[in-house]
Amino acid sequence: MKIAVSSTGTDLNSEVDPRFGRCAYFIIVNPDDMTFEAIENESMSLGGGAGIQSGQFIASTGATILITGNVGPNASRTLNAAGLNVIVGVSGPVREAIERYKRGELSPTNQASVPDHFGMGGGQSASPGGGMGQGMGRGMGMGRGMGQGMGRGMGQGMGMQGGFAPPQAPPPSSPDQELGALKEDAKALREHLNSILSRIKDLEGK
Repeated sequence: MKIAVSSTGTDLNSEVDPRFGRCAYFIIVNPDDMTFEAIENESMSLGGGAGIQSGQFIASTGATILITGNVGPNASRTLNAAGLNVIVGVSGPVREAIERYKRGELSPTNQASVPDHFGMGGGQSASPGGGMGQGMGRGMGMGRGMGQGMGRGMGQGMGMQGGFAPPQAPPPSSPDQELGALKEDAKALREHLNSILSRIKDLEGK
């Protein structure tokens, strides 16, 4: 069994990073002997799709359990489709988180714990409005939480539901930047759809 933990550093004494998709590192731990591997999260600086990309990466490591602080809706769907048990709301050193799991103190969930685009500003605040999304932009509320928040505001209501504060991140400053961001979202959506279809195929074949 392997356990993946979002981490701020490269060893077991590092703190659990509260962001999943945009954490600094992933530490993959064998809980039997506490051997581990630290891997830099290449998705942390993506303009969109970080949660999906990180979820797909964790699935590829062979880990069956993920311990983190927070998981957004898109990452949650990707991880669930891959069959991972996800444990959220965890803080403190990575080593302590593993020991708590081994003692049976941590339970998995299949629900997201934060809205789309949580932590995009690079901060680690748990405030739902702190850096979510890329501005409230066009098509607000159009998508019922589609994919990665297409249209930069279509995602989870983005400040319109649940009393969230309006996002603070500015919209793209030029058409080229906006086009690039939308292309990233479209790519992430395609990859997420492929992951779902693959999982459906696997389940139907059982």
